[in-house]
Amino acid sequence: MIRVNLLPHRQIRRELRQREFGLMAAFFAIAAAAIIFLGWTYINSRVDAQAERNARLDTAIVQLDKEIADIKDLKDQISTMLERKQVVENLQINRSQAVVVFDELSRILPEGMYLKSIKQQANVITIEGIADTNARVATLVRSLSNSSWLQSPDLVEIKAITINNLKQNAFTLKASLQPPKLEPKTALNAAPKTSAQGVN
Repeated sequence: MIRVNLLPHRQIRRELRQREFGLMAAFFAIAAAAIIFLGWTYINSRVDAQAERNARLDTAIVQLDKEIADIKDLKDQISTMLERKQVVENLQINRSQAVVVFDELSRILPEGMYLKSIKQQANVITIEGIADTNARVATLVRSLSNSSWLQSPDLVEIKAITINNLKQNAFTLKASLQPPKLEPKTALNAAPKTSAQGVN
């Protein structure tokens, strides 16, 4: 009877399978390492890109904050300049009003009367003066009623006094300062012309 020893053949096949398994395991290990490396590289690239984007955003935010601060400073400067402009305009208006009011009073002041003081508080003007008769005071009140700058006259007080052995009447009246609805230039130009005529 012929006997065949199959042990070497099985051992060879087992070694071949082990070699194939080892190769496949090494291949899968290399493939897994490559996939992990590629994934890690991709994630790092995305993280770096996002970090760069965040850095650009931070720089832009800082620049915008600086521009906003500059705009705020400009607004404050503009507000300050507008306030100064308003103060200067008010001074110019008040100065022209004073000239016009004095000119207006000099026009409507009756004879036999002179003024002691003129005070202005806001838009209210207080006039104190001396008149030789009550009729002069009444004439002044009527003239103020027809004035284009001084309106709503109110006689506060009138009393008899003696000056240099002459009977006089001391009076106090108030009037509202209300400029006519004209441009300031018109009012300013009107006063010099009139005064110039008076000189001639």
